Amino acid sequence: MWFDPLCPWAWLTSRWLLEVERARDVEVRFHVMSLAILNSQPLTATSWGPVRVAIAAEQQYGTGVLRHLYTALGTRIHHDKQPRGHDLYVAALADAGLPGELADAAESTHYDEALRVSHDRGMEPVGQEVGTPVIHVPGPNGRKIAFFGPVIARAPRGEDAGRLWDGVLLVAGTEDFFELKRSRTREPVFSSPLQAAPALQALPPAVFG
Repeated sequence: MWFDPLCPWAWLTSRWLLEVERARDVEVRFHVMSLAILNSQPLTATSWGPVRVAIAAEQQYGTGVLRHLYTALGTRIHHDKQPRGHDLYVAALADAGLPGELADAAESTHYDEALRVSHDRGMEPVGQEVGTPVIHVPGPNGRKIAFFGPVIARAPRGEDAGRLWDGVLLVAGTEDFFELKRSRTREPVFSSPLQAAPALQALPPAVFG
């Protein structure tokens, strides 16, 4: 899954995916994309800070750290409504077992090229007309299935999460299927955040390619 920590819809999808891990034989790997890059927004600490901190952590400690860092960032941003800034990043890094000096990346361009590479890797199979979340899944015969979404207002739990996963894979795995959509009538519902399982070892920097 490719995420921007600021997107509430991606956050809900990520909590659903962690529940899918418990309901199906699935292992989720997290990667960074940027809505600021996608929307060609100017460089600002508000929009770029969280993704810069995330990509800096990945570059230094491996992709596996993103699952815990994303949980720490998202809990503070979406549930606790903490103001985005250095203090939030330091606290989230501490929760993820990472050094606080990575928070300095929020104000630096040092990892921007790596961020763009990660962003492009996520977006290339689905196109530029979509946002976050983007999910890549290994399909039949090794063929990659890539799609935007699902966009959900509440993260389902248990077997409900598994059934949604089954349905998403069914339509996304159909080669000539492109879009299924209806107007959003609800705001995101942030119940108690599902935490990332602690025992996942560091993973390679990319799922595919």
